[in-house]
Amino acid sequence: MKIISQQRIKSLAISPKRCVEWIRESFAMKAQAQLPAKISVHPADTDFFTSMPCLLPNPADTGVNFHRQYFGVKEVHRIEGAVPSLGSDLMLYDAKSGELLALMDSDWITTMRTGAVAAVSAKALRKTGAETYAFVGLGNTARASLLCILEAEPEKHFKVKLLKYKKQAEFFIQRFEAYSNVEFEIMDNINDMAKSADVLISCITSATGQLVSNEALLPGITVIPVHMRGFQNCDTTFDRVLGDDTDHVKGFKYFNQFRAYNEIGEVLAGNDPGRTSDQQRIIDYNYGLALHDVTFAAKIFEMLESDAAIQSVEMIKETEKFWV
Repeated sequence: MKIISQQRIKSLAISPKRCVEWIRESFAMKAQAQLPAKISVHPADTDFFTSMPCLLPNPADTGVNFHRQYFGVKEVHRIEGAVPSLGSDLMLYDAKSGELLALMDSDWITTMRTGAVAAVSAKALRKTGAETYAFVGLGNTARASLLCILEAEPEKHFKVKLLKYKKQAEFFIQRFEAYSNVEFEIMDNINDMAKSADVLISCITSATGQLVSNEALLPGITVIPVHMRGFQNCDTTFDRVLGDDTDHVKGFKYFNQFRAYNEIGEVLAGNDPGRTSDQQRIIDYNYGLALHDVTFAAKIFEMLESDAAIQSVEMIKETEKFWV
């Protein structure tokens, strides 16, 4: 079993553009993958451990260039007061032999696949000629999202508006100084920012009540609340609601009132047109799929499989039928 750290993953210098390609590849496998719903336990208040399993399909059935069939399970936790408060680890298995191949730090995987999903969804659902993206919540997930957006379409110029919070907007802009296909504007009011946006991406991790008034969400907008919070007012008023997996959103309070609901994967596959009018208001809930995590983990493992420098632990299993 290999132990793969975040530092080793980062040293591979996997580009945001490649992350976008992996997301498209993994969505194409969704119908053939076994993807049970997440299960969570709550030690206290807002603390949680969430288990996310996925069995990828046999590569012979998908055309994906994997060396073997993989099963993986990611464990995500949030513990108030811990530093960092949010973390994740992933166990990757050979699905045919049951061998535990790797224990991986999956913080980088989670962040970059989340950003890539936001980028892919925004491109698929935005209105014609959309160029103005607005961000609220300017942490790592927002950075990953914009990295994927900019590198997936280097020929397109984006206007990006940032909601002011302490000095985060200024630090955010510094991160993208090397990119010539983006210009920034910092705004003080979230409703004013929303009114000027073609795509609104929220990366905040907590919210009480609605973040944006319904009146500020103008015809043609695409809203992507990465962490699900703050846009419940859209659920019954928007023209379309999409999600990454129906099992993730069917428990939402207003699920039965969603208009023209479908999974975003159906749009990416060409089975659903997605946006049919530049006047439609569309919201897309991407709750996070182990499908993406395990795909990323398998890609990374195969890049590092022959690296003898990576720490390995020999898991010695009993070979006798009776051993007690």
